Amino acid sequence: MKAIRRFSVRPVLPEPLRPLSELARNLRWSWHPETRELFQNLDPEGWRAADGDPLRLLGAVPAARLAALAEDRRFRRRLAAAADDLHDYLTGNRWYQEQPAGLPAAIAYFSPEFGITAALPQYSGGLGILAGDHLKSASDLGVPLIGVGLLYRHGYFRQSLSREGWQQEHYPLLDPNELPLSLLREADGSPSVIALALPGGRALRAQVWKAEVGRVPLLLLDSDVEENAGGERDVTDRLYGGGSEHRLLQEMLLGIGGIRAVRAYCRLTGHPAPEVFHTNEGHAGFLGLERIRELASDGVEFDAALESVRAGAVFTTHTPVPAGIDRFDRGLVARHFADDAELPGIDPDRVLALGAEDYPGGDPALFNMAVMGLRLAQRANGVSTLHGQVSREMFAGLWPGFDADEVPITSITNGVHAPTWVAPEVFRLGARRVGAGRTEDALALGGSDRWDSIAEISDADVWELRRTLREQLVEEVRERLRASWRERGAGTAELGWIDGVLDPDVLTIGFARRVPSYKRLTLMLRDRERLTRLLLDPERPLQIVVAGKAHPADDGGKRLVQELVRFADDPAVRHRIVFLPDYGMAMAQKLYPGCDVWLNNPLRPLEACGTSGMKAALNGCLNLSVLDGWWDEWYEPDFGWAIPTADGSGTDEDRRDDLEAAALYDLLAERVAPRFYDRGPDGLPGRWIEMVRSTLASLGPKVLAGRMVREYVGRLYHPAAEAQRALVPDAARELAAWKARVRAAWPGVAVDHVETVSEGPLNGTAELGSTAALRVSVALGGLDPSDVEVQALAGRVDTADRLTGTSAFPLKPAASPALDGRLLYEGSLTFDRTGPFGYTVRILPAHRLLAQGTEMGLVAAPAEASGEAAGVLMR
Repeated sequence: MKAIRRFSVRPVLPEPLRPLSELARNLRWSWHPETRELFQNLDPEGWRAADGDPLRLLGAVPAARLAALAEDRRFRRRLAAAADDLHDYLTGNRWYQEQPAGLPAAIAYFSPEFGITAALPQYSGGLGILAGDHLKSASDLGVPLIGVGLLYRHGYFRQSLSREGWQQEHYPLLDPNELPLSLLREADGSPSVIALALPGGRALRAQVWKAEVGRVPLLLLDSDVEENAGGERDVTDRLYGGGSEHRLLQEMLLGIGGIRAVRAYCRLTGHPAPEVFHTNEGHAGFLGLERIRELASDGVEFDAALESVRAGAVFTTHTPVPAGIDRFDRGLVARHFADDAELPGIDPDRVLALGAEDYPGGDPALFNMAVMGLRLAQRANGVSTLHGQVSREMFAGLWPGFDADEVPITSITNGVHAPTWVAPEVFRLGARRVGAGRTEDALALGGSDRWDSIAEISDADVWELRRTLREQLVEEVRERLRASWRERGAGTAELGWIDGVLDPDVLTIGFARRVPSYKRLTLMLRDRERLTRLLLDPERPLQIVVAGKAHPADDGGKRLVQELVRFADDPAVRHRIVFLPDYGMAMAQKLYPGCDVWLNNPLRPLEACGTSGMKAALNGCLNLSVLDGWWDEWYEPDFGWAIPTADGSGTDEDRRDDLEAAALYDLLAERVAPRFYDRGPDGLPGRWIEMVRSTLASLGPKVLAGRMVREYVGRLYHPAAEAQRALVPDAARELAAWKARVRAAWPGVAVDHVETVSEGPLNGTAELGSTAALRVSVALGGLDPSDVEVQALAGRVDTADRLTGTSAFPLKPAASPALDGRLLYEGSLTFDRTGPFGYTVRILPAHRLLAQGTEMGLVAAPAEASGEAAGVLMR
């Protein structure tokens, strides 16, 4: 029989054990080894049964055991020490508090998913894990972040396999009362509720749950409240589920509702109000509209409000292909922002214009969330150097007239939260050498001086560590594989072979990630006979552990999973290659450390960053990857191997995959396996160990989320806060009026004539180090010289006279105008490099409140007849 109502009955802890509740509810335990060990010692069997979740553990520990621990002085001392340590962590000054004044008082960080811990399953893949690592590192650094997301009652799906190897999805119901969450409540104790207006007089309401991620509060909006109608209750039912309108409502709740939740949280707790608003991908882009509405309600006009909102906004794009961006039918968006729906008083046409694809190749019928995110943020970034370049090219249509290199999208390469992903054994080895405190600092802050001591660890210790981690992975794989086969319907008598799956002394390769087609899960199967020979090589065998989920609606991805599973089911190779279903954080924390090589073979350049290889590297695992994402940026032969890319324009898809798979097999057979199995007189693979040591010492400080968050603070958050403070209403009105005046006048802005004056004749050549004087005649269409900057742009030229590697320098107004009344600008051009060299001039808008001259997307350049040819050859 089924219960008609469900309750969560919480244990009553004896008074001496009350601190256990706070320790369990602050998710710092998920990356703090001492706290986890305390809970594990409380009840080792219960800890395993609770899958390492302290709240579940406390709900299951017998009262007699709690009573005994309350009398155990040794346990109470450990508990007091852990509680004191948490208090110091939450209240003491950290890196952020030691920086010069002027940093933002608070930053709101919005993301559709957060991967904090397996005990709070609100993530699907890399975007969520990155968001979780961002929050945890912000906490370690003392950055005053407020996280904002949605609480999905079914989370993302759980994955299992049918007997035939087909992916099956399950959506277990999550009870927030059984999660490490607490309701945000008003002063009278009632739940704090935010509401959005929907067409037809309906409303979408949500309550706000709070998770404590160390020092960082994470607010999660939940629409499953009794006041909502059935459809509205289901808005936050599952991550990335439902149709177009369902997704739109989720994103409106995240962005608009998220701002209202932040305002309620700050009002109720006294937390400083955010000065900067960071949108992690386009899903939360509507937050900018709510901020505009707030200012409009205070009497600020739309254009001025837009300028103020942009100043304090940061937008991070993670998508390297247009197909990965959320786009909605314009009519659907218009209906939800009409006068009888959300944001009344704001012209729906102004809303639609923010997401319009009004550029060559755009679809005028669609509303683009990433485009809106870029238009509502003065600062934007990609998540690796290569991805920044790809993003500038992808969104170049928003800045017509500029080369892609000048599109105002920078890049901050992702990092990973080392205390979450480094195996305890790796931490303990470091702590033995340099002390626990110094090791914690190295993992949280980075800095090469903190990692140099890795050179002092002996080869024997490094190799023993790697074998221990590999041995633990073998045990984990066998346990998970046995559970998977039982779910597939196998009986115990059929599963004896699992005891021989994998070998702790065999070179182990890991491949685990989501399964969209561009990540090429099955590239390794391109030549099955050759792969089989590699797996079964009598002298240098390989073994491969594979995991990954296909999106529930992606049958193509599910077919790739099935193809891999069927190969791994073959009795001839099943002891050497396995597929583990239900990839998630708990599995990943065993998988990364236990592998010797981390394989990544996406289609370049479609991997925005690819942080799984970073997590592996922090555990001494070497990377074998296509030069994409972060690996393109930081690859060195000391850290692993690069898979060549067959990216010639004449290469079709099948040919490309054949070539890259063959290169992968060659690397494994000729480079990777020989180095692993090449042993010295001491029985150790000295060259392999040296690569492990180089990976830890040199890559370690680079791949940290601590480094990433510090870059966000210095390069984006601080400038955004300064800009936000400058854009008080009057200044915002001034800037909006100035932009309107400049746009209206810009058709009359032109470069009329350019001439080069030198001491001797140029005749198409010049000497290195020589100079020439530039004189430029311009028309400003009624604008004042203070409204513009006239620049010379110089650099190399290609065979089509296109400038590359340019540097810009301003030209100055001449003492007197030209005889025809036009303005003259002058400056010196230095020939500072050999080879084909060229220059051009251009006019850009200039204002003290612009982040960069390209911001408005306006530029005036010479017409072909306006002056001399741009290319000047040098010898």
